[in-house]
Parts: sequence; C-alpha cells; structure tokens
Amino acid sequence: MRSVKLIFLFSIYFLLLFTCAVKAQDLKLKDAVNTALTNYDLLKAKGNYVHASEESLKQSKRDYLPNLSLSAQQDYGTINGQNGPSYGLGGLAVASSGPALDKQNWNAAFGALYLANVNWDFFTFGRIKERVKVARAVLSRDQKDLEQERFQQEIKVSAAYLNLLAAQRLTRSQERNLQRALIFQSTAVLRAKNGLIAGVDSSFAKAEVSSARIALTRAIDLQQEQANKLGVLMGVNATAFTLDTASITRVPAQYGADTILKNNHPLLKFYKDRVNLSNEQVNLFKRSYYPTFSLFGVMQGKGSGFSSAYAQNQTAFTQSYADGINPTRGNYLVGLGLVWNLTTIAKTQPQVRAQQYISRAMEDEYELIDKQLQAQLLLSDTKLKNAIDNYKEAPVQVKAASDAYLQKSTLYKNGLTTIVDLTQALYTLNRAETDRDIAYNNVWQALLLKSAALGNFDLFINEF
Repeated sequence: MRSVKLIFLFSIYFLLLFTCAVKAQDLKLKDAVNTALTNYDLLKAKGNYVHASEESLKQSKRDYLPNLSLSAQQDYGTINGQNGPSYGLGGLAVASSGPALDKQNWNAAFGALYLANVNWDFFTFGRIKERVKVARAVLSRDQKDLEQERFQQEIKVSAAYLNLLAAQRLTRSQERNLQRALIFQSTAVLRAKNGLIAGVDSSFAKAEVSSARIALTRAIDLQQEQANKLGVLMGVNATAFTLDTASITRVPAQYGADTILKNNHPLLKFYKDRVNLSNEQVNLFKRSYYPTFSLFGVMQGKGSGFSSAYAQNQTAFTQSYADGINPTRGNYLVGLGLVWNLTTIAKTQPQVRAQQYISRAMEDEYELIDKQLQAQLLLSDTKLKNAIDNYKEAPVQVKAASDAYLQKSTLYKNGLTTIVDLTQALYTLNRAETDRDIAYNNVWQALLLKSAALGNFDLFINEF
C-alpha cells in the first residue's frame, strides 16, 4: 500500500514540474526549422542586406545616365565692377558684372538667370561597367551569405532539436530508474520491519532513491537547458516542447548516400563569391588609371534691369521687377572634354596591390574551408558507422540488463541475494537504457553532421 502511495505522490510531483511555467507545444522538426527560418533575427538582417545590395545595383546601373541640371535665380542688387584679379575661394565671391566706374554707386535693379546644363561621361574605359559588376558581385555575395546562414540555421536547429530529444529520453529513463528505486525501497523497508533482512538494507535503499532523484533532477535541468537553446534558435519564448520521438527509433534509409563534397556547398559558394567580389574591385581600381571623356552642353537665358547704355548713363536702369526678370539675352555652349589625373596612377597602384593581397587571402580562406569540410565529411562517415553499430548493440545490452535486474530483484525478494547485487543490477539497467537513448540519437546526429559537411540538408530532413 505504501509503495502505491509513493508512486502516486511521485507522479503528481512530476506532472506539476513539467506544467508549471509554460504549456508544452507539440513540435515536429520541419516545423521547428521553418519557424526558425521565419523568426530568427540574424536571417532577417541578412535578408535586408540583400535588399540593400539590390538597390545599390540599380543605382550603379543608372550612373551611366547623363547629368541634367536646371537652375533659375532671381536677384536684386548692384553691379559695381572693378578691374583686378580675384578668385572665388570657397564660393565667397559674387557674380556681379558691370562697368568699372570711377566711383561707387548704389544703383540697384532686378535681374535673373535661367540655366539648363547637360554633362555626360560617355566613355570611361569601362569604369562605370566595372562598378556595375562590383555591385552585382556584392549582391551575389550577400545572397550567398543569406543562403549559407539559412543552411547553418537549419543545421543548428536540427542539432538543438536532437539534443532536446536526447535530453527528454534521458529524463524518461531517469523516471523509470526512480520508480524502480522506490519499489526497491518499499520492498527493503517492509522486509526490514519484518526482520527478514538487516536494517541497513533499508538505509541503503533510501540512498539509492536519493541518488535516483538527483539524477532525475539533473536530467530535467539538462532538458530545460536544451529547450531554451532550441527556443532561442527558433526565435520564440517557449521553454517546453513535446517533440516527435517516432523518427529516431529507426535507422535512416539513405545514410550511405552522397560521399563526395561538391562545390555547391552553401559555405563554399559564399567564400567563392567573396573572392569574386575582391577580384572585381581590383579591376575597378585599375580602371581609374585611364581618363574620362565627357560631353557637355549649356543653354542660358539672362534678364537685367540695367540698360546696355548704363556705362555711359548711370540713370539708364529700371527697378521694375517684371522688366528685371524677363530674359532678354541667351547663350548656348556645347563641347567635348577630357579629364586625366595622371597622379591617380601612382596613388592607386598601392590600393590595387592591397586588394590583390586581399583576394589571395580570401582564396586561402576558401581552401581552408574546403579542407575542413572534407575532413568533416570523413569524420561524419566514421561517426555514422560507429553510431549504427552502437544502435544495433544497444537493444542487446538493454535486454540483458533487464533480465539481470528481474532475476536479482526476484532473488532479493526471496532472500537469495544481497542488496549490493540488486543495486548493481539496477545501476547496470539504468546505464543500458541511457546508452540506448544516446545510441539512437547519435545515429541522427552523425547523419546531420554528414549533411552539414555535404551542404545538403535534404539528406537529413527528408528522413523525417
């Protein structure tokens, strides 16, 4: 009767423990991955970087368009002129034009200037086209960065999901171990009271129950920690999940497929695009060695309240606003220009060489990542083989340990063995169940590692 009571109290305690804070959510692996790809802030940020690069590409394509400027101004002021040189340093001079009279006067009238200007750098030795290529390379790099980050997030979420599955299975194993310890304690206490065994056996049984409870608490703590990690990767606040355990109780069907690393790995493509971008920047810097050919044209209209006879007669002006802003003179100008800053060659050469070194450094990083992935692929094949061997062996170990525990438990109840032998059988069974839970999970962890090395997430996720 006491044994039933203890089991009942433990069940109530365990139920309250797992429902106290946040209600558990039913969650499949594919749903967890999709939620993470939608919610994770780093992926949102890199998506916005891609959008920014798209707009930068549009802007670089429009750099080839000519500059068209329209200007209109209406002024009121004097037009005293003075013979002598001057320089409009920093724009601190006015464009007043008039006769150089023998003395200052303060005659003022309205004037106006209307201007249309076109300037077109029609030939730059491929500099503008190279800017477009650089912008396109930046966009490609950012897209590959987003792609590889999504792939990394899929791997991280899957790993966290499997870790939580393992933690939950370990918790259930520790629950069963505690239940066995409680039954074992109840039997020992009852037999000690009846004088069938030594009193120390009941104390020994209590110690085993305490140890089982500590192990369960540790398993629960690990489970909550793994649930928190999964929630962070998914971008949600939930801390408890009910996971799909059916998939990991079997061996994946395609665990031996794909054993050669390909260049379409998301991480390799990202590093390759970094190299391409750096090479395009080298080409752009080299284009600055050459001159720029420009076409330009100006159409101008000008109005003034001062008469053409003002130089001889300083009363020949009007202060009428309408007469002053009415354009009475016009000019046009068209031309072809060349600008070539020869010192740019000397200034840019170190920049070109520096960017070339950056390209080589990025190529070295690409080679490093490629070698790391090759090593990871070889390791994953080894881990997968070992995990499958352990998966096949685990049920044998559990069956043998279960039989041994049943035998020792029956013998102990009949006074035919010691409590030490029973405790050892209990420990062996708990260890066998733990090894089984880990072995099942390790098969999928090894497959995930191989999927990450190959850059093929479908190899893993299609098994669920």
